[in-house]
Amino acid sequence: MQGANFSSVTEFIFIGFSTFPHLQLMFFLLFLLMYLFTLLGNLLIMTTIWRERSLHTPMYLFLCALSISEVLYTFAVIPRMLADLLSTHHSIALTACASQMFFSFTFGFTHSFLLTVMGYDRYVAICHPLRYKVLMSPHGCACLVAWSWAGGSVMGMVVTSAIFHLTFCGSNVIHHFVCHVSPLLKLACGDNVSTVATAMGLVCISALLGCCLLILLSYAFIVAAILRIPSAEGRHKSFSTCVSHLTVVVVHYSFASVIYLKPKGPQSVEGDTLMGITYTVLTPFLSPIIFSLRNKELKNTMKKTFLSKLYPEKI
Repeated sequence: MQGANFSSVTEFIFIGFSTFPHLQLMFFLLFLLMYLFTLLGNLLIMTTIWRERSLHTPMYLFLCALSISEVLYTFAVIPRMLADLLSTHHSIALTACASQMFFSFTFGFTHSFLLTVMGYDRYVAICHPLRYKVLMSPHGCACLVAWSWAGGSVMGMVVTSAIFHLTFCGSNVIHHFVCHVSPLLKLACGDNVSTVATAMGLVCISALLGCCLLILLSYAFIVAAILRIPSAEGRHKSFSTCVSHLTVVVVHYSFASVIYLKPKGPQSVEGDTLMGITYTVLTPFLSPIIFSLRNKELKNTMKKTFLSKLYPEKI
C-alpha cells in the first residue's frame, strides 16, 4: 500500500473559479491589485523598520517577521490562483500540490505563532516594563522568532505528510482554487481517511485555539494592568501600542474560524471559494493597512522616510 499511494492520481484539477466564468477577468484584476498592494505594503513596513534605528525594538522586529511570513504565504498561493484565472488549463501536479500545501500551512501557522509572540511582547511591555529589556533581549527575541518559524514548519510537514500519505483514486477534481485539506480529503479513499480527517482537524484547530487563548490571556493581564494606571492619558498611551496588533488578531482569527470551524455538511463550490478568498487574499491585504494606519509611530516614520525621498528640500 505504501508504494501505491501516488500511482492512482498524478495531477489534480482546480474548479474553484469555474463557477464564475463571466467574473474571472474581474477577479483577476481585483486580486492582482490586492496582491500587489499586499506586497508593497509589507515591503514598505520591512524597509521602514530596517532603515529607521528608532524602530529596532522587539515589537517591530516581530512585525518585520510577520510581514515576511505574509509575503511568503501570499507568494505560495496567489500567483498560482491568478494564473488559473487567465488559463483554461487548471491542472496541478501532485508534487506541486503537496508543495503548495506545505508552504501555505507553514507560513500560515508561522503567522499565527508570530501574532502570539507579539501578544506576549505587549504583555511584558505593559505588565512588566522594568523587566522588559531582560525578558525581550535580542537573543530572546531571535529565539521566539525562530521557534515560530520552526513551529510553522512542523505544522506544514505534519499536515502535508498526513494528507499525501493517503491514496487518491477516482476523481482528481479539487472543488477549490488551492490545495487545501478539506477538498483533498474528499478525493482520498481507504479505511483511514476519516481517522486522518479527524486528526488533522484536531491538530489545526488545537494550534489555532491554543494561540488564540494565549493572546486572550495576554490581553486579559494587559487590560487589568491598564485599568490600574491612574491617568486617562497613561491608559490611552499604553493601550494605543496594542490597537494595531489586536485588530489584526481579530481579523486573522475571524477569517481563520470561517475556514476551520465551518459546520460539516454539503458545501457549494461557490461558498468554499468565497470563504477561501477571505483568508488567502483579504486577510493579507488588510494586515499592512491596519499596521500602517493604526500604529502611530510606524505611520509617522513611514511618512518621514518616504516624504524625505520625494521632497528632500521640505524635510
